[in-house]
Amino acid sequence: MSKRPYNLPRLSSLVSFEAAARKTSFKLAATELNVTPAAVSHQIKALEKELQCNLFHRFHRGVELTESGAYLLVALQRGFEGINDAFEQLRAQPGRNSVTIRSSTAVSSLWLTPRLAHFWKSYEHISVAQIVNDTGKAADNCDLSLHYGEMSRDNGHCRMLFRDRIMALCSPQFATQHAVDSVDGIAEVPLIHLDSLETGGTDWQVWAHTLGYSGPLKSTHRVNNYIIALQAAQDDMGAVLGWEGLTAGLIASGKLVKLLPETITAPLEFYVKLHNQSSDRARLVFDWLAGNRHQRP
Repeated sequence: MSKRPYNLPRLSSLVSFEAAARKTSFKLAATELNVTPAAVSHQIKALEKELQCNLFHRFHRGVELTESGAYLLVALQRGFEGINDAFEQLRAQPGRNSVTIRSSTAVSSLWLTPRLAHFWKSYEHISVAQIVNDTGKAADNCDLSLHYGEMSRDNGHCRMLFRDRIMALCSPQFATQHAVDSVDGIAEVPLIHLDSLETGGTDWQVWAHTLGYSGPLKSTHRVNNYIIALQAAQDDMGAVLGWEGLTAGLIASGKLVKLLPETITAPLEFYVKLHNQSSDRARLVFDWLAGNRHQRP
């Protein structure tokens, strides 16, 4: 019989210990594991013998962890959590050949999709599937996800894509009809307001206040989708707040222009998060997006 590659006790002993430590009872651990209390006791005694230390204080009415037992329990729970995460990732892989990326409609349409066109020129053998979601809920069952938020507060494996600047945009015709030479002039201009999580809390009031104007503003149009807001601006319906990294293509094509030269720094950053670290393909796409974040669409 081949020798185990690691100098570890048998898994059955560790499982019995973890259950007994969590339940603080050999009897309850035996019920959970569908074995006898004597079997649990035997496994733990064998483990204590191998480790040469007591893991439990044994009392007539139950057991209590020793300091050594508490140390081992924490280490085991961390290990089991890591194993569980690996299982979840591996369960999601069979039958799924594509690298899945979750993002909002705006980020998908304006930033991600144009860059994937460049990606496929170099990696045509890797299929990438997009999951578009604007609810703001946590990204589940995907390999990568794109976010606008505080990356430093995300405990996942993340890389920043860009920190944007926010400006007032409109159609060329609108700019001609509504000549504005200062931030105060925004008060007289029809504005398109976006009621969406995509803004990260930056609306017209915040934008104008940051630039020194705190007076009233017009609320001519309200929408809850950034793509619709940008289309409304192209249709001469009003001025819209433009995130530079997302609207660069529209500006380059002349469909939208700056109403004012002033801009503010976006309070949050766009970043990519790698969920499936066991996939070489997912990691390749992750590294490519982070490395080509400034590539023009």
